[in-house]
Amino acid sequence: MVDLIPAPARCSWNAAGYTSLDRDTALEARAGTEGVARWLRTTVGAATGLPFPEAGDGANRLVLSIEPDLPPEGYRLVNDDGPYRIQGGSAAGVFWGAQTFRQLLGPDAFRRAPVRPGQDWDLPQITVEDSPRFRWRGLMLDVARHFMPKEGVLRYLDLMAAHKLNVFHFHLTDDQGWRIEIRRHPRLTEVASWRARTKFGHRASPLWEEKPHGGYYTQDDIREIVAYAAERHITVVPEIDVPGHSQAAIAAYPELGNTDVIDTTALTVWDTWGISSNVLAPTDTTLRFYEEVFEEVLELFPSEFIHVGGDECRKEQWSESVTAKTRITELGLADEDELQSWFIGHFDKWLTARGRRLIGWDEILEGGLAPGAAVSSWRGYGGGVAAARAGHDVVMCPEQYVYLDHRQAPGEDEPVPIGFVRTLEDVYRFEPVPSQLSEAEARHVLGTQANVWTEVMEDTARVDYQTFPRLAAFAEVAWSRLPAPQERDFADFERRMAAHYGQLDALGVAYRPPTGPRPWQRRPGVLGRPLEGPPPNR
Repeated sequence: MVDLIPAPARCSWNAAGYTSLDRDTALEARAGTEGVARWLRTTVGAATGLPFPEAGDGANRLVLSIEPDLPPEGYRLVNDDGPYRIQGGSAAGVFWGAQTFRQLLGPDAFRRAPVRPGQDWDLPQITVEDSPRFRWRGLMLDVARHFMPKEGVLRYLDLMAAHKLNVFHFHLTDDQGWRIEIRRHPRLTEVASWRARTKFGHRASPLWEEKPHGGYYTQDDIREIVAYAAERHITVVPEIDVPGHSQAAIAAYPELGNTDVIDTTALTVWDTWGISSNVLAPTDTTLRFYEEVFEEVLELFPSEFIHVGGDECRKEQWSESVTAKTRITELGLADEDELQSWFIGHFDKWLTARGRRLIGWDEILEGGLAPGAAVSSWRGYGGGVAAARAGHDVVMCPEQYVYLDHRQAPGEDEPVPIGFVRTLEDVYRFEPVPSQLSEAEARHVLGTQANVWTEVMEDTARVDYQTFPRLAAFAEVAWSRLPAPQERDFADFERRMAAHYGQLDALGVAYRPPTGPRPWQRRPGVLGRPLEGPPPNR
């Protein structure tokens, strides 16, 4: 059997053996598939050296077509007596079929230029039929804690596409940095986009990197990223954090903070990790400022959902603030928790009025949530269960399973060990749909997402190490219709991973080897925050 990740729903042999692509193999793109043809020529064509000329007659051609009998993201790949065929229920389905086609050609098809000129490019004589389990198959990348230059983001979109992931959650703002140009508020990039130094390791570490760190994406960079993603049938969902995780914004515009409690003019972009007590003030000034921010964000991102964070908002300053207490009284609220709910509710209404939907971390459930809003369930399964039972759509991303900043093994060689041990097998046995949901409630689970928080990932190589190979296991969970977690054939997955490592090598991914970190992947002496204990029950 062929070694594909994610595992397809159906795969059968049409005949024994293989057929070979060559320089005469033509490419016929029928209506609606022109973008997939362009991707095939620029990626697979570059790797193989095959020109894929426009279609002629005969069996030696690859035909791309949209077929209404297939699910929207489903595909059918056929190699029989010819021609080769990749069919999809939509252009997205054809694209996912093209990703499988590339896998079938072997690891060298993932390179950027031919490494063995003149080699045979064999394709097994099989039919593969497949479609995804979930409509939301996501990866969240935190570029606020450690900035990733644009080229690195584009590379991660390619890596997502290779694994049939289709939602890129772009975490653009936090206490430690603001990463998106907002033209009406230039100090967000002039001041909030960089910090003077950076904590190296967990916040308990005594080590510092004593040099400025920063960066941001111009609006044209964002347009390029969104367009690049769209060509790969990936939706980019931006996150602009409110009302917590906002110290960088307050450092740039002190009037956004709780000025009656602290001297906000003395704040700088935070240089360490944790949860800052410096949160946005619940004032009309703050609301108008962020409405202007979101107006520019909506112009750049066409996504249905806009993420507003909403997590880990400390309330100490609100408890001391006369302005906050007055707002609570004026609105007839019970306490600071309801004040946060009001704050989130304001932007829920604002986004809804503009044809968008708010999504936030599961804390936004506290104090009530408007009907159209959706929830990213990160603190275990509880938030997702509560949201689905209340009729809200849910993206399941519990930290105990799919936070890829958590360490991959218990050994002392793991670099900057953070959180729970979550091995490749642990991720493979993750089940996104909580068992206690009824069939009707479970329909609110849009899908699932792996989260990559970058406090201890100072460069792309560290991001690669934490993300791979676990993202391959996650991709199979998100795409394939797997049995119950304990019934899953992890041995078969490991067997298929043996081939997949070759693809990751060809793509230049600095993944964690199965035998443990390479010497240069370790961070001896840099403190982490190891936790123990099993994940909570589903």
